[in-house]
Amino acid sequence: MKEIRFDGRTAIVTGAGTGLGRSHALGLAARGANVVVNDLGVATDGTIEGSQAARAVVEEIRAGGGNAISSGANVTDFDQVQAMVAEAIAAFGAVDILVNNAGILRDKTFAKMDMDDFRTVVDVHLIGSANCTKAVWNHMIEREYGRIVMTTSTSGLYGNFGQSNYGSAKAGVFGLMNVLAQEGARKNIRVNTLAPTAATRMTEGLLSQDVLELLGPETITPGLLALVCEDAPTKMILGAGAGCFAEIRIYETQGIALTGEQLSPEGVMASLAAIRNPEDQDVMENAFSQTRKYARMAAAARGLPLPWNEA
Repeated sequence: MKEIRFDGRTAIVTGAGTGLGRSHALGLAARGANVVVNDLGVATDGTIEGSQAARAVVEEIRAGGGNAISSGANVTDFDQVQAMVAEAIAAFGAVDILVNNAGILRDKTFAKMDMDDFRTVVDVHLIGSANCTKAVWNHMIEREYGRIVMTTSTSGLYGNFGQSNYGSAKAGVFGLMNVLAQEGARKNIRVNTLAPTAATRMTEGLLSQDVLELLGPETITPGLLALVCEDAPTKMILGAGAGCFAEIRIYETQGIALTGEQLSPEGVMASLAAIRNPEDQDVMENAFSQTRKYARMAAAARGLPLPWNEA
């Protein structure tokens, strides 16, 4: 296999002072990348701890012969993020890779959750990812090169009790990926999403020690490095944990077309088994793919000429 290297490339990794972000930063640096280690220095709930974690990671990288600088930019503050990107370009000449990893938790059931806690979590995960991506986007377009990774969670993909704020934010980032992967394609900007299950500060106390030992961040970082390499895919959700990797995809069933008296709420309820039948389910490449599908089905059910015939 061809060795994956990042010599001459510069990467920004947010939330890189501990856990997954630290592992990603070290992994990129070990393979030649210049790394901007971003970490605000906060507890898992986002309250300021005044941590020097980012600087410690920078020193670790430099001790290993790598190049790195630290940044304390708050990803929810666009001005600070723009300043971080400008500093990275001044130090290393360009930004080629962005890893959106920063995150916090404020778990409660929705009934007990304060809307400020809901908004704060969404701000960090979703708006923070958008801020960082926006700050590098035009730079990457001009250079016709970019590799961007969002970090989602099974809480957003599948749901998890007590994490409505976190799940909403994490569902949002792969929606952002879906659009940006299309918008960046012509300019060689590839956008992917990592869905990790790792032993980090966020999972302490939730899993047994034996399981935590299997789920070290270092078992996930190889997947991250693949998603930001020269030959990376785009618009992929990569599930990763304990050295296991899988692609997560959203499928749509073949479905049915209702007409006449069947086109009613009663008809929909009576047809749920057919609507949910997974046989011949498929992936929609973009939003208009679904529109085309439904128009074809509706036209066929009514004996009308089929629009957008395959040719």
